Amino acid sequence: MITLKDIAKECGVSTATVSNILNGKNKVSEETRNRVLKVVNERGYKLNYVAQGLRKQKTQTIGVIAEDIAQFTTPEIIEGIMEVCEERGYRTIVQNLRLYARWQDLWFDNDKMYYSVMNPAVQEMASIRVDGIVYVAGHARKIHRFPNDNQIPSVLAYAYSQEEEVPSVVIDDEEAARVAVDYLIKRGHTKIGVMAGEQENIHTKLRILGYQKALYDAGILYNPELVTYAGWGKELSYNAAEALLQKDITAIFSMSDRNAGGIYKYLFEHGKQAGRDISIIGFDDEMISDFMTPGLTTMRIDLLGIGKKAIEMLFDKMEGKEVSREIKMPCRLIERASVSNV
Repeated sequence: MITLKDIAKECGVSTATVSNILNGKNKVSEETRNRVLKVVNERGYKLNYVAQGLRKQKTQTIGVIAEDIAQFTTPEIIEGIMEVCEERGYRTIVQNLRLYARWQDLWFDNDKMYYSVMNPAVQEMASIRVDGIVYVAGHARKIHRFPNDNQIPSVLAYAYSQEEEVPSVVIDDEEAARVAVDYLIKRGHTKIGVMAGEQENIHTKLRILGYQKALYDAGILYNPELVTYAGWGKELSYNAAEALLQKDITAIFSMSDRNAGGIYKYLFEHGKQAGRDISIIGFDDEMISDFMTPGLTTMRIDLLGIGKKAIEMLFDKMEGKEVSREIKMPCRLIERASVSNV
């Protein structure tokens, strides 16, 4: 098996020089770097991260535990984490718990289900000796059961931590909803319905608060009759659309783009159109929102930014720096054609 010493001897440099090059440290000339990397590639040399970690007590490895990588928010958050890790010379190991794929939403309040896949994932990260863990939640909720017995520095992304030593990065649901509804009000709308998610969901609760704040700031009375709690998804909002549209409203704040898709479908089947017969603003800025007819005005979640902020917090924590208990990431309004002036 080719060793670091063999590479150094063949290139006529020290083992320290080869090690610096392989770890991305800028301490050599470009000519030396290219010569060493050429030999490394030809010889098929691979860094032994485990042995390296035993010597340094650090493995230059970050563990990412995702509740379910199929959740639309998760891939971009992980991309943000990996981008920063790559810049810092760290590699990443991703564990996909597949919680939604296994049990849909049945695992939310079932500790036995949750720990049956969570504990092995954390134990594996500990055995690999990762330097830190970013836990990527599938939806915002309060997490009070993150197992940190191994004392691995950890950060939550897209969920609220109940553990004092585990900080979190979340989206600013309340402010984003306020901005969305304020946009409708500034276009002349005062009778604004809401296609909401599940009533006890944290996203729903915070977005209702933002909706109420925008109304209050504009001197508009809040009417709970204009809020429909449909749940999340196109079919659920499609089924709830008729009742909501029969109310005396000129616009709808939809708490997700998928919910907006259900309203679009109902309108189409009844010869109506968003932006013409009723204004609609969504939330998430999923890819489909740009392809809807007309294009859906919506609030974009900075998922890449959440991932980057989470891993930056983790690096600060690993370096012993003081970190915020919680960071709220702002969303951005994306204007398309689904909202018209009154």
